[in-house]
Amino acid sequence: MSPVRRAMALASTTLPAKTGLSLWCPASPSSLARRLPARFSPIGSRIASRGIVTASFANENREFVIIGGGNAAGYAARTFVENGMADGRLCIVTKEAYAPYERPALTKAYLFPPEKKPARLPGFHTCVGGGGERQTPDWYKEKGIEMIYEDPVTGADFEKQTLTTNTGKQLKYGSLIIATGCTASRFPDKIGGNLPGVHYIREVADADSLISSLGKSKKVVIVGGGYIGMEVAAAAVAWNLDTTIVFPEDQLLQRLFTPSLAQRYEELYRQNGVKFVKGASINNLEAGSDGRVTAVKLADGSTIEADTVVIGIGAKPAIGPFETLAMNKSIGGIQVDGLFRTSTPGIFAIGDVAAFPLKIYDRMTRVEHVDHARRSAQHCVKSLLTAHTDTYDYLPYFYSRVFEYEGSSRKVWWQFFGDNVGEAVEVGNFDPKIATFWIDSGRLKGVLVESGSPEEFQLLPKLARSQPIVDKAKLASASSVEEALEIAQAALQS
Repeated sequence: MSPVRRAMALASTTLPAKTGLSLWCPASPSSLARRLPARFSPIGSRIASRGIVTASFANENREFVIIGGGNAAGYAARTFVENGMADGRLCIVTKEAYAPYERPALTKAYLFPPEKKPARLPGFHTCVGGGGERQTPDWYKEKGIEMIYEDPVTGADFEKQTLTTNTGKQLKYGSLIIATGCTASRFPDKIGGNLPGVHYIREVADADSLISSLGKSKKVVIVGGGYIGMEVAAAAVAWNLDTTIVFPEDQLLQRLFTPSLAQRYEELYRQNGVKFVKGASINNLEAGSDGRVTAVKLADGSTIEADTVVIGIGAKPAIGPFETLAMNKSIGGIQVDGLFRTSTPGIFAIGDVAAFPLKIYDRMTRVEHVDHARRSAQHCVKSLLTAHTDTYDYLPYFYSRVFEYEGSSRKVWWQFFGDNVGEAVEVGNFDPKIATFWIDSGRLKGVLVESGSPEEFQLLPKLARSQPIVDKAKLASASSVEEALEIAQAALQS
């Protein structure tokens, strides 16, 4: 298998649980000041100016610091505010020029062409995706939260509780929350991974660059058959572009979809003009006389013309200057316990970068998903600020929404809860909906529904968490998705 093919393959994210985590206990607000060094409490001053309260720091000391400006940071900030511990106490340091936003939008509505009403900031700032108010830059000012933009942390001294940013700013912290997320896996430069016209998507700047290319493109090749590949391909259809998806597996989204389910989605994409090259290994990306990408060359010697290439082959934890913390070498990421504490007292990790115990299935995992980013942030901050000591009990949840632009022949939205283990039972014909149930040792472990109603989607986590015993034959004989869900729901009460 070539290096590129290995890079495109999706790695497993589940292994048996490990032990040896910190026994440091979270503090309540009343005990927090006693725990922190004197220089951190109180900290800063609050200045009222024209009705807006802002945090002013006379020195480098911050009581709480969050590193990272993604979803996890935004939801953590909201939880600090809800507990009355943000104003004049909290600082967020981000490499981006924007306040935290709902990152999933970048591969969905953000990529729509201008006439399809694309999403734009401030429309999808955190926390609108989770049902909260929109946290614009002014929101952080009003709540007294210090925001340091476009100045990532490049160094950390845990003994001195000091951070150094790219511009040389020194920040002392009392408690540190690492929410740095992931970085996109890239093709090596030597095979064309950094050619003009080659794109990766993790931030607004990445999506803006891609939009600029799409507006000038005729032929787009998307490398990777996972979430990024499927969502970007659906957006490319809205631009009326010649679109091809290339990936090494023999089906779309192999880590979740069954072969039958993948076939249904592939047919939908083909109906929208998307072409597939499956089981393919990429040799290199070729450039024209102007230096821009012109083609994708496969290992078998064939080429696919392209003036825009989007690489969506996964991501890796953005560890940055925190590599000296305890890492989970098997699944990647910073090792934490069920309260998101690292083995270094006073330091926490949340969201994509954290390797945490998945209580419901008794294994360690790392989840790259907005739902986990939101929930882990809230759980961590509650544990830090209050007497809350409940272990994080996350139920895996994934979803995707594609072809949702105006004029689309069919808008697609599926949701999955639980664990895709055991035997899969498929019900429905995909038009108008389909469901897949995973049954292991007689118990329902996971369920996916496409085009479900709000009530049906609300039922899915109840089923996945309860893991009821179901009659597999009866479920398989259901004449519709609705009937199958009724059978599953009845099993909850038996």
